[in-house]
Amino acid sequence: MKAMLYEAFGAPPRVTEVPDPTPEAHGVVVRVEATGICRSDWHGWVGHDKDIELPHVPGHELAGTIVAVGRDVTRWRAGDRVTVPFVGGCGACPECHSGNQQVCDSQFQPGFTHWGSFAEYVGLHHADLNLVALPDSMDFVTAASLGCRFVTSFRAVVDQGRVAPGEWVAVHGCGGVGLSAIMIASAMGANVVAVDIADDKLDFAKSLGAVAVVKASPGTEVAEAVRDITGGGAHASIDALGHPATCFNSVANLRKRGRHIQVGLMVADHAHPAVPMDAVIANELEILGSHGMQAHRYGAMMAMIESGKLAPERLIGKTVSLEEGVDILTAMHTFGSSGVTVIDRF
Repeated sequence: MKAMLYEAFGAPPRVTEVPDPTPEAHGVVVRVEATGICRSDWHGWVGHDKDIELPHVPGHELAGTIVAVGRDVTRWRAGDRVTVPFVGGCGACPECHSGNQQVCDSQFQPGFTHWGSFAEYVGLHHADLNLVALPDSMDFVTAASLGCRFVTSFRAVVDQGRVAPGEWVAVHGCGGVGLSAIMIASAMGANVVAVDIADDKLDFAKSLGAVAVVKASPGTEVAEAVRDITGGGAHASIDALGHPATCFNSVANLRKRGRHIQVGLMVADHAHPAVPMDAVIANELEILGSHGMQAHRYGAMMAMIESGKLAPERLIGKTVSLEEGVDILTAMHTFGSSGVTVIDRF
């Protein structure tokens, strides 16, 4: 099969022929119809993820059609249209038994723990537990754009953040994660303040439902600006970027008993950021993480999409070929594009 492969961290990936995957007894092989390009893939390519063994095929935001089924799989057949959370559960550990496959003790992640979806085919494990059927009304590009960004944001806003109608929600960073969170929080009836350094991304945020924006220019006191807009601070605040500055501001702009949700990855030199712990204690703030979303929670999100309350297709910036994806992947640290880029031509 054709795939995007890199043989050293930071070395230019190349599109080449590699062996086709075969299904595990509990897994399936999916023909990839579309796959999103995510900054998490960039983190893996530069060597921030220690699960990756070289040579490697990245890609974890995918949708496609099952073409082969392992002997122990009972729920799926060849021809089924599916997607999958970027974190899959084993089904046997205490976290999986409690329904929290997103923090499975033996989790798998296509594109990290094994070869991923920047290829014509990808193998997916523990299919009966982890796959999600696509509604007939959803095209593959939209399904792939849900990827890790939209579903992680859904869990961050709905399950972890417990956002309620009328609350103020601040979103720091208007990339794919942030824009998803803005759309979802707005659909939940919240008032959203979007924070970013780029005017075009702030304009996009307003079109998705943000009621106010803060441009994080040098010298701007972001937390103070959010507190002024919200009349005392956000009820919930999301760091959608993953940077010490956005993490700090997200905690600092909360009102008393507010909730900070960390979605943007904090890796390498950013793994242990400063946090205003004095405010956390004095104001009884909550600090929460959001790491993917379980397959069994997709139904609530899909219902909002099918009802028209959520429109993830609006977040798609462009579609590209596998070959074009090479340059996009290696330049993701520049944050140059608005919206989600999806590979749909192999």
